[in-house]
Amino acid sequence: MPLAVRLTGGQAHESKQFESVFDSVAIRRSNGHVRQRPQRVAADKAYDVPRIRRWLHERGIQAVIPPRKRPSYAKPKVGRPVTYNKEHYRKRNVIERCVGWLKENRSLATRYEKLAVNYLALVQLAFNSRYLRQLAPAQP
Repeated sequence: MPLAVRLTGGQAHESKQFESVFDSVAIRRSNGHVRQRPQRVAADKAYDVPRIRRWLHERGIQAVIPPRKRPSYAKPKVGRPVTYNKEHYRKRNVIERCVGWLKENRSLATRYEKLAVNYLALVQLAFNSRYLRQLAPAQP
């Protein structure tokens, strides 16, 4: 289930919005408390930057981010090599399925809405539609 969304320009890299999207997520638990920090975060190689790894480490969140491939002519990095849990990384397909599901919505995939505020409203409408389908699945 999608938890948060942030809309940026097409030329902006998605990793620049990592912290702001992450801070906007709040999950209400059954006991009434709000949870904002997961145990781990899985992301692709685009998020393998020191800023994000440091931000997650400061909050006690395990980064499940594979390291980028370094060109053969590059100097080896100094320090401990970056590792990640491959078993946890396999579960990242949930994110890809969510993005794929969003692209099934024709108006989102073709971007009919040119104004950012209208496009963001469509994304949020798609999220709400998804939530409602999960709460009340169609009866055969």
